[in-house]
Amino acid sequence: MNRSTSSSPQSTRRSFLKTSAVASASVAAITRSAAGALNPADDKIVVGIMGVSRGSVLAQQFAAVPGVEVRYLCDIDSKRLAAFHESFSKAVDYEVRTIGDFRKMLDDPELDVMVCAAPNHWHAPASILACTAGKHVYVEKPCSHNAREGELLIESARKNQRCVQMGNQRRSGEKIIEAMKILREGQIGTVYYSRSWYAANRGPIGTGTPADVPPNIDYELWQGPAPRQPYTSNRLHYNWHWAWNYGNGELGNNGIHSIDLSRWGLQVDYPIRVVSSGGRYCFDDDQQTADTQVVSFEFEGKKQIVWECLSCNRYGADGSGFGATFHGDKGTLRLNEWGYTIFDEKAKEVTTVHGTDGLTSHIENFIDAVRNNDPKRLHSEIEEGHKSTLLCHLGNIAHRTGDSLRCNPANGHVLENESAIRLWLGEYAPGWEPKV
Repeated sequence: MNRSTSSSPQSTRRSFLKTSAVASASVAAITRSAAGALNPADDKIVVGIMGVSRGSVLAQQFAAVPGVEVRYLCDIDSKRLAAFHESFSKAVDYEVRTIGDFRKMLDDPELDVMVCAAPNHWHAPASILACTAGKHVYVEKPCSHNAREGELLIESARKNQRCVQMGNQRRSGEKIIEAMKILREGQIGTVYYSRSWYAANRGPIGTGTPADVPPNIDYELWQGPAPRQPYTSNRLHYNWHWAWNYGNGELGNNGIHSIDLSRWGLQVDYPIRVVSSGGRYCFDDDQQTADTQVVSFEFEGKKQIVWECLSCNRYGADGSGFGATFHGDKGTLRLNEWGYTIFDEKAKEVTTVHGTDGLTSHIENFIDAVRNNDPKRLHSEIEEGHKSTLLCHLGNIAHRTGDSLRCNPANGHVLENESAIRLWLGEYAPGWEPKV
């Protein structure tokens, strides 16, 4: 199928979307096989967005891809949903529907893709339901809230023959891909160690108090698969990241991006040992997860990843807030947000290359895979996404137990540690346990 995936620099976003809509309207009506695959003659992909916080960015990105229609916007906050619907509807030339319960859009036989941008505890359960309904899935990072969910999501994608991509968009960054090729070609020799980090300047979240649920929020559906907890004043819409019932701390929030780069560049899958240190050092508040943390992952073949978190201090490694370095016996390569720098064995800078954000390319790659019903085309197919997400889970398990974890290098499972093995699994509200 010969289709352009970009507009000229002079095109405005409005005219770009108009052109896409006209192109979509000219194709035949959508027909699908029993498995939910697109008819090869069809040129339109229908998308539903679950969660319009991060989902607001994704909705605009998906709508900018020629032949893609964002038909549904879904959120449990009716005010937030209405506000984004008003602005988004002005940018497209077709009807956009709003719903509160994402499961209703899965009933639409014309829906091809669900984008899951809800809180972490929803990522795998919602994605599994979407795969079961015959939909392809773009799921934000981390792809699961616990280790077992990641395995179930892979199983669901395979069983239902769906394309499932995790939203670690650096996998589609042109210069990041170039840097990985440099590592594989041995330009810095044999790579044995990677250091990655995330640093931010987050303030305290305070101490929450019991509160009435605002009338615009469906708190019951927001909790969904999570064990029920009373509504508090300081949790929604972002601070759930720091509560184990819903989030995965900074490790699963932003650490997943840099750890994924480390694992990719080091060419490793599952660790043999995981150790974590750190805690809540800066503020006395309701946050349960660490704001200062160092996690070490050891792999077979004498390779290691170390990840550092500074949630309350912006000065990370080399003074930057985000990055990853790769150390070989002939030099070092440092990744920044979207480019890289190479140093020789004496730490002298050899070259610096700047890159651009890979989100657009990541979404275009996903749509291409969906059009061809070919998960092998994905830059971050769900099994790869799970491997990196699993490192985050193992780091958090090591942190919560205070133990050095021994792991099976074949699948990452924790060995001979009952308390850690219990944390491998999730706890669910009755009737919400994900099933494949």
